[in-house]
Amino acid sequence: MWGKILHGKATLATHDGQAMFEHLPNPLPVARYHSLSGEVVPEQLIVNAWCDNTVMAVRHRQHRTCGFQFHPESILTTKGAQLLQQTIAWAQAPRGDA
Repeated sequence: MWGKILHGKATLATHDGQAMFEHLPNPLPVARYHSLSGEVVPEQLIVNAWCDNTVMAVRHRQHRTCGFQFHPESILTTKGAQLLQQTIAWAQAPRGDA
């Protein structure tokens, strides 16, 4: 649970290329402003981005819900605007393709 202090640091997050991460560079430079991370991910969530052993993003298997462990709005997340646009589009898309 306790990791390195990574406030205001850019790091490379590897992702699955699915949902909101489709067509984005892989790995994706992202902005980190945290030093905590989860160790156990519930079955209902899909880990769709990670850095080493740190979960960087999840999405729900059935609902259009997701979470990021980085800041897509930061200038350090180089494709953050595209990621946010794609996340909104994914969240608003018809169900059945979570």
